[in-house]
Amino acid sequence: MKLHELRPPEGSNRRRKRVGRGIGGKGGKTAGRGTKGQKARGQIRAGFEGGQMPLQRRVPKLRGFNNPFRVEYQGINLDVIEESGLTEVTPESLREIGLVHKGALVKVLGRGELTRSVRVSAHAFSGAAQAAITSAGGTLEVLPPPFGNGRPPARGNQHTNR
Repeated sequence: MKLHELRPPEGSNRRRKRVGRGIGGKGGKTAGRGTKGQKARGQIRAGFEGGQMPLQRRVPKLRGFNNPFRVEYQGINLDVIEESGLTEVTPESLREIGLVHKGALVKVLGRGELTRSVRVSAHAFSGAAQAAITSAGGTLEVLPPPFGNGRPPARGNQHTNR
């Protein structure tokens, strides 16, 4: 067999049906649409249900609101700080040992206990964490947020909170 002898199997490729060619041939007059009615005439848009409330309008939309100015912190508990063995805890040192993501705002939370003096720098502290760190002889430093004072820049786009 040669390349020029290749052809598709018999009957696999059929010519398209040419409809609407008068009363003489097949597919003339009503052109396979039956008689009368909305579907025999023009186009009907997708999702049209004959005037009944369509499904896309019957189903309720997404409810609620997503605050585009929300500040998300990544929490680090006291027991994690205790296990890490760090004497100076900063977002950079936590990033190096893989405990927080790059550029994350860090909040120290109060689960667990501290048995040693630790210097902790973070963007926020819970009340229990503050009390535990100071009672263990450690010091706190609250870091300013990277977006300055006030609210952070909006996330998302103009359609996010509709």
